[in-house]
Amino acid sequence: MDNLYLFAMLAGTRVAVEASEVEAVVRLSDISPVPGMGAHVAGLSALRSRVLTVVDVAALIHGRATPAQERGLAIIANISGHSYGLMVESVSDICNVLEGELPLRGQIDPAWAPYARAIVEYDGMPWLLVPLARFIEGGGQQQAA
Repeated sequence: MDNLYLFAMLAGTRVAVEASEVEAVVRLSDISPVPGMGAHVAGLSALRSRVLTVVDVAALIHGRATPAQERGLAIIANISGHSYGLMVESVSDICNVLEGELPLRGQIDPAWAPYARAIVEYDGMPWLLVPLARFIEGGGQQQAA
């Protein structure tokens, strides 16, 4: 289906993700830290006999890691042949939005500028449309800045 989006709260912001990018949304029970990695890599976790790299998106956006007691919910995605869990605060819905994506307008928080592609209007509110791959491809560069 075209214009099908997952709506979530991520780093305190309403975001939309194209449903075709999402494999699943799960609660991760154990995240094992990886020494020497940036704050945006929460660690590794297992899901259905696969190893996931768990990315703390809030750390990418705000520069500080999510406290351990607040970790757990993740969007699972296959990006460039690798499995990732991108931590989110909550997921509210998945539905079809007939209008689809709209151009970015107004002022956008500079921290979100590298990640946002467009706006999706849902339930009378604007949601930033974010391609999940942008969190992986640009993550190390953002953390170093």
